[in-house]
Amino acid sequence: METIILNSCSKINIGLNVLRKRSDGFHDIETIFYPVKLCDTISFKKSDEFRFFSNNSTLVDDSNNLIIRAKNKIEELTEEKVKAEITLAKYIPLGSGLGGGSSNAACTLKGLNMLYDLNLSEPRLKKISLELGSDVPFFLKSSPCYGTGRGEDLEEIKLKINQPILIINPRIHISTKWAFENVTPVIRDVPIKEIIKKDITAEDFRQYFTNDFEDVVSKVYPEIGLIKTLMYSSGALFSSMSGSGSTVYGIFSTLEKAREVQKYFKDYLSFIHYEDL
Repeated sequence: METIILNSCSKINIGLNVLRKRSDGFHDIETIFYPVKLCDTISFKKSDEFRFFSNNSTLVDDSNNLIIRAKNKIEELTEEKVKAEITLAKYIPLGSGLGGGSSNAACTLKGLNMLYDLNLSEPRLKKISLELGSDVPFFLKSSPCYGTGRGEDLEEIKLKINQPILIINPRIHISTKWAFENVTPVIRDVPIKEIIKKDITAEDFRQYFTNDFEDVVSKVYPEIGLIKTLMYSSGALFSSMSGSGSTVYGIFSTLEKAREVQKYFKDYLSFIHYEDL
């Protein structure tokens, strides 16, 4: 196989509880990871040397971007230089809480594994992926999951949101490191694990789910809180910030309603995820 093209999807978090700071400096969390159809595209092509191209010039000049780091991990593992041309078409905003970088890393591991017939097992890929970032293991499969630990302990769940999800990014870059440094961990009376055992739908989410980063981020960037307020005043069944921000999403009853509300955010980056589209 000489060329492989993969979609690198994004995610939203439905509920995000920061439980405690660990002795290794990371935090234990619990959340639901839900994949959405806002995707980057990555192509992998065999070449005589390694080359990386992207429509985002900041990533081309950044040797620490997660695609390069994932490529380096494959080189360390195989003790062979990766001779491939990797091209990233970037559409997922950076620093948005949608997991774009983590998704790119997971796709790179999968793409190079396929391109060179490395036959790396799923547990081996998961181990490598966690060395790249806490969210990366989720994107190896990209199906709805309950996540604990750093986010790497994943349990697939049967969750399908049939309503349209309006995703709004206000073009604000949030540092995940900064967000974790400023959040206050709290143990919840009712963990997300117990909530998902209930027969709940999107209409019930507002009663059960919160994101612990929202207060921290909205105090510094009040625009994010205003987006959520507008979502609810416009009829959202549920609205939340995703990850450590800055993206806010709203679940609406109909596609027509989501498109109508999307017009209010014409100065922002917006996308509608809908299972039937």
